[in-house]
Amino acid sequence: MAQKLSAFTSPNHPIRRMRRLRELLIEFVLMAAAASSIFITVGIIYILVSESLPFFDHVSLKEFLTGTEWTPLFENAHFGILPLLCGTFLTTVIALSVAIPMGTVAAAYLSEYVHPTAREILKPILELLAAVPSVVYGYFALLFLTPLLQKIIPSLPGFNVLSAGLVMGLMIVPYVSSLSEDAMRAVPLHLREGSFAMGASRFQTVFRVIIPSAFSGISSAYILAVSRALGETMIVAVAAGMQPSLTLNPLRPAATVTAFIVQVSMGDLPQGSIGYRSIYVAGLSLLFLTLCFNIFGLWLRKKFQEQE
Repeated sequence: MAQKLSAFTSPNHPIRRMRRLRELLIEFVLMAAAASSIFITVGIIYILVSESLPFFDHVSLKEFLTGTEWTPLFENAHFGILPLLCGTFLTTVIALSVAIPMGTVAAAYLSEYVHPTAREILKPILELLAAVPSVVYGYFALLFLTPLLQKIIPSLPGFNVLSAGLVMGLMIVPYVSSLSEDAMRAVPLHLREGSFAMGASRFQTVFRVIIPSAFSGISSAYILAVSRALGETMIVAVAAGMQPSLTLNPLRPAATVTAFIVQVSMGDLPQGSIGYRSIYVAGLSLLFLTLCFNIFGLWLRKKFQEQE
């Protein structure tokens, strides 16, 4: 019996060799899955940079960053990225002003107020908003919300930033609420009990104890919301119009970086032309902008984690 046991525990035993091979295979598959995201990101950056460099042979970096006109489809073309960035910032700010408060309040309600049985019903229904195609949201903004806003603001044009930003905010609410609710439910129970023992109400406990304690996780939801708003395409393309304009007025039409990429990708310009390469420069600018927001969000999250 001892000989059989020692033979089984030997590294050269067929069963142990087969188990080791399976573990190595699983490890290789997991490593390949993890590395694929890195390779894809590197490939995207390589394509954007390699296609953008010839653009700056014809357009100076100063003109690109400080120019106030973006007309690559015109005969007298101008390539100032500021109008596109302005439209992108404006729609993002409007969307976040809707998504962050609504998502945070919805998360607090699902985490601290609603019965667990009702939570299992309400949370999937709320998350269904994220499954609706963005083009549907775009036509909802154009055909429903814009006429509704025109009854309040008669001078509002058919294409405007306000309706696009509001509907985009509704679309982002599930991203904020789902992750924030998970972070709030992860807060230890003794913090809630200690707050109640000190005489605090449920409202005070939620907004003075639970949310500050879970803010490092809630900030991750905010980072995702910012990235989602910056990269949204179809809502702004359908409802906000495709007229690049340097304005901060949400009642006017405007174009975003993603809407311009959609417009030029339809084939209006020949491949390899300076106007065609401008979509790669616009995409690179959006990638850099998203990277800056993510770095800021990670720094903010780390700061709150250190305070905790």
